Amino acid sequence: MDVQVKYFESPGDHAKDVFDHVKSIVDARGIKDIVVASTRGETGLRACNVFDPAKYNVTIVTHSQGFITKNQQEFRDDNKKAIIAKGGKILTGTHAFSGVETGISKKLAPGNVLFPVEVFARIVRLVIGDGIKVCMEIAVMAADAGLVRVDKDVLCIAGTGTSADTACIIKPAYSRDFTELRLKQILCKPE
Repeated sequence: MDVQVKYFESPGDHAKDVFDHVKSIVDARGIKDIVVASTRGETGLRACNVFDPAKYNVTIVTHSQGFITKNQQEFRDDNKKAIIAKGGKILTGTHAFSGVETGISKKLAPGNVLFPVEVFARIVRLVIGDGIKVCMEIAVMAADAGLVRVDKDVLCIAGTGTSADTACIIKPAYSRDFTELRLKQILCKPE
């Protein structure tokens, strides 16, 4: 299926355009698994409004606990309750492309040492974009959590900073089988 990629002049809040662009593509392809990165829950709630969790498998991936501040979760409780009430799933876990490696490098040699997963994440950010890196990461996290299958394509939506500005179709993989992940099609991203 030929699909025109939607490019945004700058990163940031393009959520309405992203969701408008991808809905018909996903429906035409019969994709039922939607994985969305959401820091505070607004983008996650929008996903549940566009992709009814009664008809789609909607997984919202949050930042890990303590990502910014120890013992704090950025995802707002009101958004969490609304997403769950609609039938969406929420995944909070270790970030697949950082986790323990980032903790070690920050402690042992701040700014001077990067471990392989961190190098990979930085390369993807530089070459393709931050949103694509996050899309790949949340696809792995959702697969590891058993929330999506690894033999079906999923739509992943993420952003650069806040909101959504990136969407792509991915064949997910478990973290232990990461080289089997396929970035099949970029649907929209910042230039």
